[in-house]
Amino acid sequence: MKKIRCAIYTRKSSEEGLEQEFNSLDAQREACEAYILSQKHEGWVLLPAAYDDGGLSGGSLERPALQRLLADMRDGHVDQVVVYKIDRLTRSLADFSKIVDVLDAAGASFVSVTQSFNTATSMGRLTLNMLLSFAQFEREVTAERIRDKIAASKRKGLWMGGNVPLGYEPDGRTLKISVADAPIIRTIYGLYNKHRTVRIVKTEADKQGLKTAIRTLSSGRLKGGTAFSFGHIYHILSNPIYAGRIRHKTKVWPGQHPALIDPVDWDALQELLKAGAVRSRSGTGRNPDGPKKQVSPLVGRVFDETGDRLTPSHTKTKKGRRLRYYVSHRLIRGSGPKDPGGWRLPAPELETLVVDLVRKHLSVPAVQTNIVSPATTEEVALIAKQMTALAKGESCSDDETTKTLLSLIERVQITPGNIQISITAKAIAEHLAVEPTRISDEHLDLQSDFRHRKRGVETKLILADATGSRDETLFKNIALAHRYFDMIRSGKTYTEIAEAEGASKRRVQHLVELVFLAPDIVRGVWEGGQPIGLTSHWLKSHVIPPMWTAQRDQFSSL
Repeated sequence: MKKIRCAIYTRKSSEEGLEQEFNSLDAQREACEAYILSQKHEGWVLLPAAYDDGGLSGGSLERPALQRLLADMRDGHVDQVVVYKIDRLTRSLADFSKIVDVLDAAGASFVSVTQSFNTATSMGRLTLNMLLSFAQFEREVTAERIRDKIAASKRKGLWMGGNVPLGYEPDGRTLKISVADAPIIRTIYGLYNKHRTVRIVKTEADKQGLKTAIRTLSSGRLKGGTAFSFGHIYHILSNPIYAGRIRHKTKVWPGQHPALIDPVDWDALQELLKAGAVRSRSGTGRNPDGPKKQVSPLVGRVFDETGDRLTPSHTKTKKGRRLRYYVSHRLIRGSGPKDPGGWRLPAPELETLVVDLVRKHLSVPAVQTNIVSPATTEEVALIAKQMTALAKGESCSDDETTKTLLSLIERVQITPGNIQISITAKAIAEHLAVEPTRISDEHLDLQSDFRHRKRGVETKLILADATGSRDETLFKNIALAHRYFDMIRSGKTYTEIAEAEGASKRRVQHLVELVFLAPDIVRGVWEGGQPIGLTSHWLKSHVIPPMWTAQRDQFSSL
């Protein structure tokens, strides 16, 4: 009789009740174990590995236990997947088709102990697709019902939860004014009415010691109590909640809570904010002396191996943060096919790399001695002192030093594996107070080898002589993962670990996965030689393959 290896998969959408000694996942597994036992005469045997996803939605395949199960099926370790109900496996018809592809490729099938069908037959697949369609329909209808309820409640002016805005306290389905925090909001509005710029409001708020609200997270950790950022101040000034209104997407409704700021005054202030935004775009806002300052200091001076100029470009994240790049001009002109050999370099990283190279070049004794010719012994000593001060920025701030060093650049040439930088004789002569004709051309050029690696659509440059710096956050998280795993082996649950460590249960679940990283990968993290894209954030948002060879293949492309 052929042995059929069975794996049980369980899932629960919410974390509620998972801390109980016998929870929903245990009940599902018990029912599945009983079913497998009933099929013992057919050769069914239970695999010891547990595939449990607690607190994860069935609307996505990005579930650690499910991904481990799919990997084991691909490796030929599983013949039959047993679930309590089909919606425990997935609630998406599209996702199920992907799972079926894995099952077919592995010659495996699956069984629902409460729904009788066989995926090996056409009728079984039809029945299954119908059940999945209803499961997906139920999920979407539930989501629509919740969205409609929120929209209807907000039309009535009700507060529907979330972070309570500073200046208010929750009061059932509405808000009431916080006596302690309301003066902070009124002060911020008063400062803007007086100064008309968020920049000055931020400065004055810091002088007065105004702080953000202190909130207690679900983990028990306190957050807040810090100085206001520019974005936070702008959000407060533009939030209709303070005028006694409730916003829902693009619409604003009268609220049932009292207004902290008179609605007429609030509307007038919005006009001032819009006018301030127009002034900033026209170049007379934050820089009252003229147009906006150049934000890409190397514009027009960076070229690639084809002679194509790298043009400043930028994108914005969902949170509105501006990301700057230098991009080969051929990648952004026209509508033809993109050149795969084009460059897309993060601007801050390229500027920092150039500044570091120029700083090192100006500090070389041979350059300091021979860059000006002819020169007396006394003049050479003075020039060396001036160049050292210029390189170290002894007389100005770090930002001013960076701007000064970048202003020396005449041309930056990027070729695969090499960067060449030319310094303009006129600029260095002005700093040394000598005639440009006395500057030696042979000491104005420098170059360095580098390694470059693709990270999404952008390219990261690493100097060949640069030693990798250890990602302390990643290494600390790996150490925590081993600590949590030892606690699990001692019999503690995720909830108990989270309470003992002052962390959320979800974070503990995410970090524990790092225990299964290959030893050489962990060693690389310790030595600072891990792939550029291998960060805690990346590992948190991606599934880690259980096989070490698969990990190495996946991480090598980062």
